[in-house]
Amino acid sequence: MDHGGTVTYRRDVSVDVVTDVLGEPYTCRTIPLRDDDEGAVTATLVACRSERPTNAAVLYVHGFVDYFFQTHLADFFLGAGLDFYALDLRKYGRSMQPHQTPNFCTDLAEYYEELDEAVRIIRDEDGHDRLLVNGHSTGGLVSSLWAHDRRGRGKVDALFLNSPYLDVNGSAMVRKVIAPAVARLGRSRPHAALRLALPEVYGRSLHRDYDGEWEYDLGWKPLQPFPVRAGWARAIRQGHARVHNGLDIQVPVLVACSMASYKRARWSDAARAADSVLDVDQIARWTPALGRNTTLVRLEGGMHDLTLSPEPVRDRLFASVLQWMSAYFPVDPVRKTVSAVGAEAVAAVAAEAGGD
Repeated sequence: MDHGGTVTYRRDVSVDVVTDVLGEPYTCRTIPLRDDDEGAVTATLVACRSERPTNAAVLYVHGFVDYFFQTHLADFFLGAGLDFYALDLRKYGRSMQPHQTPNFCTDLAEYYEELDEAVRIIRDEDGHDRLLVNGHSTGGLVSSLWAHDRRGRGKVDALFLNSPYLDVNGSAMVRKVIAPAVARLGRSRPHAALRLALPEVYGRSLHRDYDGEWEYDLGWKPLQPFPVRAGWARAIRQGHARVHNGLDIQVPVLVACSMASYKRARWSDAARAADSVLDVDQIARWTPALGRNTTLVRLEGGMHDLTLSPEPVRDRLFASVLQWMSAYFPVDPVRKTVSAVGAEAVAAVAAEAGGD
């Protein structure tokens, strides 16, 4: 696939903006995309507008076995004066269709089609001239590659990456021996399900029916994740290789991740205070390879999706994002966006920055 090329989109289907499954004030619209070998393909753009008119917006891009449900994240950005958008990528969440292999792709550049169209809607139809893209995990990897390949085109003004998937979670042998073997299988048998039983620890640490605090659709984000398929794994490793060779993202990039990874396959309460999906040291290692202006923030007690961490960690995260935005993506005025504890965290971060 031509990573830097332009795409002609399907616009032969009428577009309706309807109330989202989250209820008012969230709306959603289906983005029709080009058919693939499984049939019709769509993505879904969710939106929630700020109470005050603004020319700035944020676009959230989820991770693997995921979709947008984090309304408190939207509230944070709305409170900071941005209009909020979230994109459920093809074959994920709101965009999954019965004939499709869930969460499947063979090239991460496939997602550029819906990213480009979402940005066109946000900028051209809705009138925003400043855009922050917030990518989580696999969405962080995809957003980084897209920002690099679309550099110089005025599509994005800043990136905030929440635990981006920049390398495999495993030993050097996994990275050097097993991952290349999987990539070879992905070329010949892309739909082959790998014998990788992803642990349920992460889902258990999130959902309130188990050991977490969050409510979300287990059909779209199941406790036992969808199978990892060889073609998808190959696409991921190709994306990793591009990052490791060095990207040239030309806008400011904030990367945030936990201080620690949780390596055990079985549950313990420690899973609620660490990243149980990725190797956070690899995230830190590869952050400088993303572009010219990168900032790394590491949070003690952070989970894989930092925005789903316990509230004190979330507040520190949001404080750090606000501090970074004040330098690289200023929005005026910034209204109250975090809890009382978070307000103290904002003040602490600001005081620390002032003392440098």
